[in-house]
Amino acid sequence: MRIATFNILHGRSLEDGRVDVERLADAVKRLDADVLGLQEVDRDQPRSLGADLTAVAAEAMGAVDSQFVAALSGTPGGTWMAATGEEQPGSASYGIALLSRYPVVSWRVVRLPPLRASVPLWSPMTRRPFLARDEPRVAVAAVLEGPFGQFTVCNTHLSFIPGWNATQLRRLVRSLTGTREPLVLMGDLNMQQKQAARVSGLRPIATAATFPASHPRRQLDHVLVRGGLRATGPAEAVPLPLSDHRALVVPCGPG
Repeated sequence: MRIATFNILHGRSLEDGRVDVERLADAVKRLDADVLGLQEVDRDQPRSLGADLTAVAAEAMGAVDSQFVAALSGTPGGTWMAATGEEQPGSASYGIALLSRYPVVSWRVVRLPPLRASVPLWSPMTRRPFLARDEPRVAVAAVLEGPFGQFTVCNTHLSFIPGWNATQLRRLVRSLTGTREPLVLMGDLNMQQKQAARVSGLRPIATAATFPASHPRRQLDHVLVRGGLRATGPAEAVPLPLSDHRALVVPCGPG
């Protein structure tokens, strides 16, 4: 079984600045994942050609079940607002997606509120401090009927604000208490692996630098587990012709 997580930067390539849905589809096919978590996913956004990027990825990987969950509704540069899950069909939105080649038994959505105050952070690009404003985050979990029995997978994209992302991760893990194990929690956690393992209490099974894509120096993307699941081979940070992250892929099985 291959599990993958990929922050797709709404499908945009850093090389030409364009979103090409065929390029996204080819990238997803290359990953050949049985379970795939995507972050920074657009739906009905002008900047990504009005496409449903979850549907594009689902068709490319041969998913039998998938779900897009909006964290924000509205258009970039316009009016963003927290998504509620009750947005009208066709409304522009942005969030995460979970896709599976295995049937889904049940779904769960966990909404993670933003830090309300602006926070001073240091920009390595401008070498100056700036005031950062957080945005709502969300997680989506599914109980899957896998090749070794039922298990739970959760995908999320946590805040980039240090400390608050740890608070979100603790809250998310608590919300998954009692879910069917093995449990897989994956996504762009915006923290390094040691912190992610310590805060979550879960075991990392995929070690590889994923950011920035061109010359990765940090691992912001993770696959963490609890229960009888282990890596059956080395993880790979896969360079693809889109996004500022590399995709993280790990083969795994019971153990």
